[in-house]
Order: sequence, then C-alpha cells, then structure tokens
Amino acid sequence: MVGVWIADVTPLYDENRYEVFYKSVPEFRKKKADRLHSTQKKAQSIGAWHLLERIVGNCEEGKIPAFNLSHSGDYVLCAVDMDGNKDTHIGCDIEQVQNVNLKIAERFFCENEYKYILKQNSQAKQYDAFYRYWVLKESYVKATRKGLSQGTKSFEIQLATPPKMIKKPKESKEYYYQEFQINGLPYKIAVCSDRKEICTTIKTEFMDCFYNKIPK
Repeated sequence: MVGVWIADVTPLYDENRYEVFYKSVPEFRKKKADRLHSTQKKAQSIGAWHLLERIVGNCEEGKIPAFNLSHSGDYVLCAVDMDGNKDTHIGCDIEQVQNVNLKIAERFFCENEYKYILKQNSQAKQYDAFYRYWVLKESYVKATRKGLSQGTKSFEIQLATPPKMIKKPKESKEYYYQEFQINGLPYKIAVCSDRKEICTTIKTEFMDCFYNKIPK
C-alpha cells in the first residue's frame, strides 16, 4: 500500500526553530537547503525530509522504502510504500491553487484536457481543473523517473474518481492515480504509482509536527 502524509511547515519560517530541525537532517539535505535562498523554500526542503523520517524512522542509506516528496506554499507532502518495498514507482505532487494563465494548459496539456478546462463555467472552476491536471501530470512524470523529457502531451488523463490515464506513452507500464483534498486548504494533491493499492485518505497525524515536536 502507498500511504500519503502532509505537514504544515509554517513554524520553520522562524529562524531558531528552523535551525533545530535543520540540525536533525542528513548532511546532503542540509547542503540542498543551503543552496536555496528563500525562507519558505528552505523550510520546505528541511520539512519534507523530516516528514519522511517521521514516517519511516531513521533514513539510513539503502534502507529507505520507495518514496517521493513534494512541497508548495506552506505544506510538504510525502508518499511512501508502507510495505517497505524499494522498487515501487511513486510520484506525488502538491500545488497551491492560484491565478494562472490558462495558455500554459494549451501549451503543455493534451487538446481534450485543455478543452475540458475551458468549458468550465467559472474562472474558479477552470483554475480548479487546471491544477488537478497539473498535479496528476507532475506525479506521473515523477513516478516514471523520466521527468519532463517524455513530454506532458504524450499521455492524456481523464478526470474521474480516481482519475484514469486514457492515453499513455509507448512502452509505459500501468500506473494508477489517487487525488486528495483537505477542507479549507486551497491545494491540489495527487499521487501516481505502479502499485494499484494507494490509500484513499491522506494522513494528517504529522500535520502539526513542526509546531510542538522538537527532534532529539
């Protein structure tokens, strides 16, 4: 089963609290955070890795199950193979819903996907559809480990419950989707995996872990 967790990194915008959690992550993650310039991006980087450690325990090299991380705005996301499998393909994405130029969809989405967005009867619904497609496409290219080199128009998604890939790239294996929504949060969340068993509910037990829990 693939599980999905979310956490709020707002407390890490405080320099002193950030420093405490910064010291708890591996050196390679510290170096990655050090290359970032904004307070928010640093918090996202350190927060995402700490969330992974809260889920799977000590992240020793070679012992981490398959996972994927994402972040946007004040939140970080982690998808993990809960059975400890290392070879599972997993991609996850979270994006904050904001005003967007829909010409981006025309450029990067399939024709039917773009038409679906435009036929929505309000701007808010158009943005909603745009970001659903966005996180679904991003989670897939992360799961395949091929990135954007395969092209976002090489596969087409049908929005459903759960979403379905109705056109896929040549030689692609079967992938499965799950979407998540948290009431009150203007974010779209999606997970893609070659494992069909994906939790249908996002896990929030670590949502506030950066508020009260200090790593030892």
